[in-house]
This record gives sequence, structure tokens and C-alpha cells, in this order.
Amino acid sequence: MLEKLMDYLRLCRLHKPVGIWLLLWPTLWGLWFAAGGMPPTKVLWVFALGVVLMRSAGCVINDVMDKDFDPKVERTKDRPIAAGRVTRSEGVRVFVGLALIAYGLTTKLNVETVLLSIPAVLLAASYPLMKRWIALPQAYLGLAFSWGIPMAYSAIQGHIDWPMAGLLMAANICWVVAYDTFYAMVDREDDLKIGVKSAAVLFGQRELLITSLLHAAALALLALAGARAGLGLIYFAGLAVAAVIAFALQRRARSRSRADAFAAFQHSHWFGAAVLLGLVIDTL
Repeated sequence: MLEKLMDYLRLCRLHKPVGIWLLLWPTLWGLWFAAGGMPPTKVLWVFALGVVLMRSAGCVINDVMDKDFDPKVERTKDRPIAAGRVTRSEGVRVFVGLALIAYGLTTKLNVETVLLSIPAVLLAASYPLMKRWIALPQAYLGLAFSWGIPMAYSAIQGHIDWPMAGLLMAANICWVVAYDTFYAMVDREDDLKIGVKSAAVLFGQRELLITSLLHAAALALLALAGARAGLGLIYFAGLAVAAVIAFALQRRARSRSRADAFAAFQHSHWFGAAVLLGLVIDTL
């Protein structure tokens, strides 16, 4: 029984929290920008718990759909469903349960935000299919990981300020494609063998140049958002720290080894944390 419980926790990737941070930081950007500072406590907790639940749900449905791919990839062959310790039907039930709990949390917010939670679930459920259909599935992941931003504006302001939300979403999509390209570099050889599409396959040996440009684009869009919101020097200092982190990540991935590419991915969340720290301090 205990082993089964541990497999469910592994299925939800709760032992690997980096994905939670990568989803949480841009969601908090949206909340802080929308509120012009500290958001209401109830809204903050609903979104924080929702991030944990939806990230876990996304991991579960990813493993359900990739059952035939994961055993052929070195990094994923020991996942609970790939290794046969959890069945696909069990995985589907876990996904539905997590999604329903997350949906229940949104009912504590306004109707508009509840309605926006439906596309959030659809994006999470459909993302695993994108690696079969489109050359750049990381862009779709970026949209899924950015959906918390318009939800944040809806929850705080009662409507979506699309010019601001759009800037933050565009910045986050650039950042997601950058760090998930590092992640895809780990699996590139396996993906080529099994015919899975990814940014690392698409970009080839230009991947570091392109990820550098994506980091720069993300910072430029975040700077524009800060200028539009009238933020001060501390916010832009946070962006400067994020730029230094991005440079360090690029240097780490330069060898293109699996270990260094994976390390660059794992440490990418510090970029988002630096942006948030500058934003929080600036709006105190």
C-alpha cells in the first residue's frame, strides 16, 4: 500500500518540485501586476494550490499519453506508468481527481475566473499530444503555463487587461520555450529515434543561439510591462539579476551534454524567481 502511494506521488512529480516553481512564478507575476502589489490572501492561496494541483495533473496525463514512448527514453523509462507499476486507467482517475479539486478551488473566485479554468484544463490535457503533431510543442506548453496570468487579472480586477496580460504571457512563452529547449536537449537522441518532435530537434545546433534570443525577448517584454505599470528601479534590478542567471544557464548548457542541459533546465526557475522578487520588493 505504501509503495503504491509513493508511486502515485511520483506520478504527480511531487518529488521533483522544479515544475511547480516554473508554473508558480509567472502566475504570481500576473497576480502582483494585476493587484499592483500584494494580492488578497484568499486569491493568493487559491492560485498557489491550483498551481500545485494542475502541474501534478499535467504530469499525470502526460505519462498516461506517453506510455508507449516513455519506456524508450532513458530519462523516463522508470516512471510509474512506463514501468508498469501504475496502470493507464489509474492515471486517468488521478488526473480527473486533481482537475476536479483544482476546479473546485476556482469556485471560490468570480464566475469569469471559473470559466477561464476550463481552457486551463484543456491545455494541460492536450499538451502531451503536441509532440506528435507540431514541430515546436514547447510553444504550446508556454501557452498552458501562461494561462494563469489572464486568470489572475480576472480574479483581481474582474476583467482581463489584455495589453498587460498579453505582454506577460508573451514574455513567459519566450521563457518557457527557452528552458524547455534545455529539457528537450536531454532527450534529443531518443526523440530522434522514436520520431517525437521537440524544440531541440527543430533548432538543431542553433539551439543555444535561439534560447539566448528567447531569454532576451522575455526580458525585453517584462521590461516593457514594468514600464507600462510604472514600476521602479528595484523591479528593473530584478530583471538585471534574471539576465545574469540566463547568461549562467547558457554557459552551463554550452557543452550540450545531457547532464549540463538538464542542470540548466533545473536551475531555470531562478530566472522567474528573480523577476518576482524584484516585482514584490518594488511594489511594497
